[in-house]
Amino acid sequence: MDSFDLFDSSEAPDQGSGADLQAPLAVRMRPRGLEEIRGQRDVLRTGSPLRRLVEGSASATTGPMSAILWGPPGTGKTTLAHLVATTADRDFVQLSAVTAGVKDVRAAMERAARNRSLYGRQTVLFLDEIHRFSKAQQDALLPGVENREVVLVAATTENPSFSVIAPLLSRSVLVTLESLTREEIGEVIDAALADERGLAGGYDLAGDAREHLVAIAGGDARRALTSLEAAAGVAEEDLAFGAEVPEAGIPLTLAHVEQAVARAAVRYDRTGDQHYDVASAFIKSMRGSDVDAALHYLARQLEAGEDARFIARRVVISASEDVGLGDPTALQTAVAAMHAVAQIGMPEARIVLAQAVVHNALAPKSNAAYTGINEAIADVRAGKVQAVPPHLRGSGYTQASDRAKGAVGGARVEGYVYAHDEPDAVAQQQYLPDDLHAELAERSYYRPTDRGFEARLQDRWSWLRGRLRGRG
Repeated sequence: MDSFDLFDSSEAPDQGSGADLQAPLAVRMRPRGLEEIRGQRDVLRTGSPLRRLVEGSASATTGPMSAILWGPPGTGKTTLAHLVATTADRDFVQLSAVTAGVKDVRAAMERAARNRSLYGRQTVLFLDEIHRFSKAQQDALLPGVENREVVLVAATTENPSFSVIAPLLSRSVLVTLESLTREEIGEVIDAALADERGLAGGYDLAGDAREHLVAIAGGDARRALTSLEAAAGVAEEDLAFGAEVPEAGIPLTLAHVEQAVARAAVRYDRTGDQHYDVASAFIKSMRGSDVDAALHYLARQLEAGEDARFIARRVVISASEDVGLGDPTALQTAVAAMHAVAQIGMPEARIVLAQAVVHNALAPKSNAAYTGINEAIADVRAGKVQAVPPHLRGSGYTQASDRAKGAVGGARVEGYVYAHDEPDAVAQQQYLPDDLHAELAERSYYRPTDRGFEARLQDRWSWLRGRLRGRG
């Protein structure tokens, strides 16, 4: 059992003011209680399964539930596992799916059963990267989880629906963790600068350096703290030998951060001109079919820490406004990308976005649907809103019985032609109000282009208009 990372609350590493300063900053700043956790407000709300598990809440009829924590790196999975163990004074066993095998799992289960039987102590088994465990290895967890000999807290960055066996999922609560917001990452950095466990007020972080640290973190608190620690080391080395440290602390500049992470800051104000200029150039590059330019502006936004969901929404809009029916599948790709980005976050989201951007840029372009709805709205705003033709009106309301109405539920009303009764399912009848029926006999809101898929629609729409307007 010596190979385990095993400690109970009395053996846990000291996270107080006397924390080991040789430990990484991210380890020293690990939250000691729920009040120090940044983000995850939803899954840690009062009464939530995870909060009850951390606080050790239980009743005569309910006990602690095992949990599978799913989320990107740096969102607090390991921290929450430690809190589950230490806050409620439980034994803690930590295994990594990279190095542990079935034998290790069974040994942990046996020890947990012995602790519960002899000492009445509960054991928390934290299993990192559970998606790397084979089915046989995960099966070995089932008896202990089912009998609550252990409280399993398993962490994964991959969708548990595909990487965790169904019996284990059904015996656990699934907790989805989200990447931290920019504001929350900023709070993590500020706390590390001031806290005695961290940099203890010894550094004066410049505003633009802080913004760069937030941007490159990508919602990952661990990455933010690691970058901050590296930059602090550069700043300390940069201080002239024997120079007096300013009262505010060692200056920590943008140059120090750039040197530490080998990554230049992108000059990009997310609320100013650069935000709008780069976003505009991004859209216009996709519209102009320049894939290289579109990817360049995508990269600039991502490197500056732009919200990937904002970018995904712009791609969806472009897929309809600029591609449209030139390639109807572009919208499918864009919408799928938007949902994928929301689920997986950065840095993997960059790949999904790139695929959608390349599709948009390469696709044949058509703004026919875009201009069509704009012209239709302009006519409505101009007052062209005469009554709906009698044979098209609804009949599902109280005052409808004494008025001529259209087909409802298969019923036929005089004057209305049911399209499916026609040989080609196209009924020659008036659909537009009187004023527009005459006007749109000579013009059309929708004017298909001769590009891509839409070229195939030209003849179809031409024939339909002739038929519907009484010319065919």
